[in-house]
Amino acid sequence: MRRVSLSIVPAPDAVLHLWEVTVRRGSAILLDVVSMEVRADERWVILGPNGAGKSTLIAIAAAQMHPTSGRVHILGERLGAVNVADLRPRIGLSTAALAGRVPPLETVRDVVVSAGYGVLGRWRERYEEMDFARATELMEAMGVATLADRQFGVLSSGERKRVLAARALMTDPEMLLLDEPAAGLDLAGREDLLHRLTVLAADPYAPATVLVTHHVEEIPRGFSHVLLLRSGRAVAAGPIDDTLTEEALSATFDMPLHLQSRRGRFFAYAG
Repeated sequence: MRRVSLSIVPAPDAVLHLWEVTVRRGSAILLDVVSMEVRADERWVILGPNGAGKSTLIAIAAAQMHPTSGRVHILGERLGAVNVADLRPRIGLSTAALAGRVPPLETVRDVVVSAGYGVLGRWRERYEEMDFARATELMEAMGVATLADRQFGVLSSGERKRVLAARALMTDPEMLLLDEPAAGLDLAGREDLLHRLTVLAADPYAPATVLVTHHVEEIPRGFSHVLLLRSGRAVAAGPIDDTLTEEALSATFDMPLHLQSRRGRFFAYAG
């Protein structure tokens, strides 16, 4: 397995740099001396079981949480020495928690376009035609343009996830964070979403991306790196073809696992 070791100084093209980051809440350690670095042209997967610390890491990357110790640089700024209100609009974020905050009567179009002001629920903001044109472009890319006038509250789980992915891209972010985007989807919904994320990953103008998942089957083609987490600690990190091995995966989930790769997709099973 690859040892996770980085310099305290981020690379010039790093969009996210964590150095020996620890997060404690009371007696619980949510992250334990974790280091990783995401560069501008990379697509990362954070993989691990429930309670591994994945969502905590995403909250730090989104500038929504500060570590107890360690250093974090986001988009060239040191967390703790920058106004996070200036930093957050540069980050695209899609999480289940965000879905729960969207007003159920809000239309899909307004959910997407309102990202420009960083609000949930349109009120008195003013938008230009170019804002709506960009929202339409992103809804088309995520396969939800035909739902533009539908209310968010009546959408299926898969439709909501695609809408939030479009919203996360609305501000042309420098970093995209996707927390379990395929969770709860049926097979067709999962494969449709993964296809769209594969297209996005292949776009040289797309932002650096960090995707969280429990399942190797939910890793889109074209993702370049992986961080494996267990109990808040990094098991391994690095280029996905070298790092995502049966040994590392078995250690991450604490059981013997077989791993297969076909046409850029991964599959795991026990026995």
